[in-house]
Amino acid sequence: QVQLVETGGALVQAGGSLRLSCAASGRTFSIYAMGWFRQAPGKEREFVAGIIWSGGSTYYADSVKGRFTISRDNAKNTVSLQMNSLKPEDTAVYYCAADTPTGFHNYRSNYGRPTTYDYWGQGTQVTVSS
Repeated sequence: QVQLVETGGALVQAGGSLRLSCAASGRTFSIYAMGWFRQAPGKEREFVAGIIWSGGSTYYADSVKGRFTISRDNAKNTVSLQMNSLKPEDTAVYYCAADTPTGFHNYRSNYGRPTTYDYWGQGTQVTVSS
């Protein structure tokens, strides 16, 4: 089991910045990659960013490229999402998720799919006012 706890959500004005963090505990040695997703009211959960735990390769949704940066601290078992130039359309509940594969899988082709991830945090609200 892996437990994930997100922090850092807040109300921020458009153009501002926010940093989300996700702390992982439990069987963290089983984590291959972690991702951030978001879900706005009435919309499906969508991929935001992902990072491979070992090596640090990163992946981003087109909507956040150049504005958001995902990073990880292996020693502290945390993954962060630095969000700059925030827009009202970034308003959503943000979730972190962990991919803990038990066999062969192709993360590089499937990082954007919620079903790739096995564990999820409870979410943190980000609201961007115009």
